[in-house]
Amino acid sequence: MADERWLVAGLGNPGPRYAGNRHNAGFMVADLLAARMGSGFRRDRSRTQAGSGRLAGLPVIVAKPMSFMNLSGGPLAALSSFYKIPPDRMVVLHDELDLAFGTIRLKLGGGDNGHNGLRSVTSALGTRDYYRVRVGIGRPAGRQDPADFVLTDFSAAERKELPLVTELAADAVETLLRSGLAAAQNQIHPNSAASG
Repeated sequence: MADERWLVAGLGNPGPRYAGNRHNAGFMVADLLAARMGSGFRRDRSRTQAGSGRLAGLPVIVAKPMSFMNLSGGPLAALSSFYKIPPDRMVVLHDELDLAFGTIRLKLGGGDNGHNGLRSVTSALGTRDYYRVRVGIGRPAGRQDPADFVLTDFSAAERKELPLVTELAADAVETLLRSGLAAAQNQIHPNSAASG
């Protein structure tokens, strides 16, 4: 069991222009997990920034693809191939329009729900059967195009809550690694563990 390394990947867009965007919620959680491991990120051959250490007592690589959201899959597939990590030991952290801001949900497999980062990961891995930690960003008010909305920064009110949201998502990852999906779902969304 000791060599059962996990890959935890945050999705987002690289560069300062996108750093505070809603679409970068996955990067924000990945940054926190790397800090918890006491690991910095270094550029990897696979076009990711990656750090390694231990979470929940297990060896983990935390990664952020540097290829822009819509092309996230290639770098993650290369990284998982290099370290021989199968999809059932991969956790993808991503923003989710269909969840209210601050809501965290976990699931294994499923569709991409219009999320281009997930579509890219699923295509590159050749399977949907990897874990997802979904960070709710809500839907835009009015008629704003969701594709534009995800590239806007969190509001001032949301930014105040964001540290708590990223802590909850990071806790969800650690619980998933330590205790499995059902236990993590029960802890993070106790009233709706059966719902995706």
